[in-house]
Amino acid sequence: MQYRTLGTSDLKVSRICLGTMTWGVQNTYEEAAAQMDLALERGVNFFDTAEMYPVPPKDEYAGTTEEYIGRWFEERGRRNDVILATKMAGPIDMLRGRGLNPADVEEAVDGSLRRLRTDVIDLYQLHWPQRQLNFFAQRDFQPHLHTSLSGENMEGMLEALARMQEKGKIREIGVSNETPWGIMRYLELHRTKGLPRIQSSQNPYSLMQRHWDHSAGEVAMREGLDLLAYSPLAGGVLSGKYIGGAQPEGARFTLPWGAVSMQRHFENRDSAILHRYVALARDHGLTPAQLALAFVNSRPYLGANIIGATSVAQLEECLSAEEVVLSAEVLEAIERLHDSHPNPSLTRRGRRDQG
Repeated sequence: MQYRTLGTSDLKVSRICLGTMTWGVQNTYEEAAAQMDLALERGVNFFDTAEMYPVPPKDEYAGTTEEYIGRWFEERGRRNDVILATKMAGPIDMLRGRGLNPADVEEAVDGSLRRLRTDVIDLYQLHWPQRQLNFFAQRDFQPHLHTSLSGENMEGMLEALARMQEKGKIREIGVSNETPWGIMRYLELHRTKGLPRIQSSQNPYSLMQRHWDHSAGEVAMREGLDLLAYSPLAGGVLSGKYIGGAQPEGARFTLPWGAVSMQRHFENRDSAILHRYVALARDHGLTPAQLALAFVNSRPYLGANIIGATSVAQLEECLSAEEVVLSAEVLEAIERLHDSHPNPSLTRRGRRDQG
């Protein structure tokens, strides 16, 4: 397992991060515990969760994923072996209902600490912006959404998070689903106001969605801020398991809510470009998932590749990608496919991200 220092922090995280958003709906506690056991055994020291998990978000089970992780920490006694990341929810009709409100930060942090059964969160992230602009899978700028900051209080949020650092409740800060403007604004407040520095942005990134390359890649590299890439298999599409109209039992798009919540990927689950990526993998002795994950691992601005699984077998295959180094020939072939159909998961008008 390779390890990287996150941003300018002292956090040394594994290149593979264990995603957890299915735990509590698609996965039982026992299944989640088996995944955490395996991940730690294979050198993964970075776990990512959120106060609103599992998905789809519902009041009745919000926070269950954090509770599973906290129970595992208590039973295994392995808290000190894990770099732990969680997230404060943006605007959503659940939890506190006010989104990223500075007055609610301590309540949110304390809730996560209680459920996680720990006294400190290593990386505390803002799940999505307060302002109405970050639409998941949106390809183009939409001026009508940018008439105001719609209640965004970045300075106030950093001030509140600074107090959490001072109290020893969180160590480092990150954002999620942010834009290049948002990232640079947070960094400007750090420089001009002496407020905490954000170390990472957790955004979607995969062979099917490479918007980060041309929107924020330069920002990340020049500013020393890392990408935490989520949905590296495009919601499971890049595993090839849906090809030919297949409906695997228990898979996300087989569940009633899956096709709605992941519509951007659902539309590409049997597309021509997907078939070409799958064929490329198999032509070079790789599984489609190994190709997709190894590609994300190869990115120069990557902090960690967040993989999620609903079974130990799936997690085994995903972890095997850590040993795959793509040849120049394969990387060149990927770029040709990208040129022919860039960012197929992006549409002109997207949907607000809450994942």
